[in-house]
Amino acid sequence: MHRKITPLWGEKKVVLRQTLRAVTPFGGLSVFIEFLGKIGFAKQVSEHLPIHPKSPHAIDPAQTLTAFLMSGVAGARRFAHTTLLRADRALQALLGMKRFPTDDTIRNLFKRFKQGLVVEFLKEALAKLESLQGIRRVRADSGFFAEELLKYLEGLQRGYIVVAKLTPWLKREAARVTEWRALDATYTVGEFRLKLLGWDRERRFGVVREEIRESKASRGRKLIQVPGYTFRIFVTNLPDPPEEIGRDYNQRACVEQRIEELKSDVAADDFCLREFFATEAAFLSILMLFNLLGEFQRASGMSGYRQPASLRVQVFLCGAILGRAGHRVVVHLSAAWGGLEKRNPLLDKLLPYEIPTSPKLVFQPPAGG
Repeated sequence: MHRKITPLWGEKKVVLRQTLRAVTPFGGLSVFIEFLGKIGFAKQVSEHLPIHPKSPHAIDPAQTLTAFLMSGVAGARRFAHTTLLRADRALQALLGMKRFPTDDTIRNLFKRFKQGLVVEFLKEALAKLESLQGIRRVRADSGFFAEELLKYLEGLQRGYIVVAKLTPWLKREAARVTEWRALDATYTVGEFRLKLLGWDRERRFGVVREEIRESKASRGRKLIQVPGYTFRIFVTNLPDPPEEIGRDYNQRACVEQRIEELKSDVAADDFCLREFFATEAAFLSILMLFNLLGEFQRASGMSGYRQPASLRVQVFLCGAILGRAGHRVVVHLSAAWGGLEKRNPLLDKLLPYEIPTSPKLVFQPPAGG
């Protein structure tokens, strides 16, 4: 089967033919895959991923997560875009994957992450610190608004500021606040104490009310009961006045800049699901990918930092054809794309690479007294 087309310049026809050979535009990902093998990625993910399907026919969750990360490297910006690699048998051969998950399978993996893992997430983060003494307070968005997390922090005697989810009860209480203190012509603050359903005690809530202006977008949420204003509500165990609570929380500016970089480079804001914790799991996976790409550059001896999009164009994009030599799988990298010759120096640098360690990451729990 073949067809002919006319080129834009020139008169001789160009013949189009179909091939049964597996072809990939991402042959250069072989270097990154070698790096992942060097750090024991597959083993670590298989051991620590807290998802264990019961069906014997289910795709290994570790492989599903890997498929998602590879889709991100390849430039996917939606879960639906991950289907691009389902037909890429050459890349799957490089990964050693016999089955590639559908976009629904990838979504379902993240949907299995629930709120019960929030405290474990914080415990893991704290365990990476050399000492807890340097923690001034914990600031978290509404995804961490759960009593089990608040009780955990209270047990550690740590101050916290957590954005409250605007449930109907909280909206009602915010609308009932009568004592407001004006900070300027736009902002007023108030507070109240409330024991939510299922909580074992009442807690303090600080409220920042902002007058809606046409010239500037407001950060908070509107309440039907109080038109003309938006509200931000924080739960806290600190004695500071509400305006200081709000200012303290907003000092996360450097974190927000890093998040913006993740959004633009690896589409961290585009992989959204209906459930918050599923979306958070996808975001944390993208964050891990971002860190892996950074360490890959250091391990492969690249000079200067390159953004993921630059890595994709300069290293990972390389036409390749899947073949065999006896019982061995062979992937032929196109010389026109730099081929193996361009990527050999990177592979050579990976050979002596050792995983870096830092004493700051060794957690020594305090001795019991």
